[in-house]
Amino acid sequence: MPTHSHHEAQLTFAASGMVQVCTGEGRWLVPSQLAVWIPAGLLHHVEVLSDADLWMVHWDPSVAQAWAPPKPLDRTFALRVTPLLRTLFDTAFAADTGPEKTELVVRLMLHELAETAHAPTFLPMPTSPICQRVADLALSDCQNRLSVSELASRSATSVRTLSRLFPMETGLTFKSWRQRARIVQAMDRLARGKEIARVSMEFGFSSTAAFSSAFRQVTDMTPTAFMNQAGAAPEAASAA
Repeated sequence: MPTHSHHEAQLTFAASGMVQVCTGEGRWLVPSQLAVWIPAGLLHHVEVLSDADLWMVHWDPSVAQAWAPPKPLDRTFALRVTPLLRTLFDTAFAADTGPEKTELVVRLMLHELAETAHAPTFLPMPTSPICQRVADLALSDCQNRLSVSELASRSATSVRTLSRLFPMETGLTFKSWRQRARIVQAMDRLARGKEIARVSMEFGFSSTAAFSSAFRQVTDMTPTAFMNQAGAAPEAASAA
């Protein structure tokens, strides 16, 4: 998919489905009910990973700067869509919202962005061809069936090389990077209301408790708390 550098600042909201926003730093995986802020002038592209209902709001840089709250909005980040922010989206895209009201709505959006905690969905991507091959294989291996040595072998490299390059290129050990990738991908299933136990099995965790523990390590919340914030209706009750 082509890379774009929009003159405007951009807020992308996945009302359903999952998208990823790729920049030179890495990728933000954005499951439903999350949004990603992209500052003006940043080279990026948006990929739809599953059937998505995608909403986008754009700000001219000078307007965004004039309206923005004191907290800076000069870096890309993902965030949970609060009830207020969702209402602002609904109002901004409503057919009967006039220009004056729209201006007030998008001004308030900027303030809500600055007040909302960032969602930990950033996945720094490696830069070398070797590590990129490993990352692509790991992302497609949701069940975690391939060992590190198998991933290295299939990518024509060694475990030792991976252990040296991944922290240099991503700031994470390969084990930590892979765990984050699995949890962020699992967020999409949870946001769609899939039962926690089913998601745990889908991503190769030995138990729901192990999945819940890994989820907390990455996101600082339980899978149940994430589902509640995302407004997901669970398929069946599950304690985690």
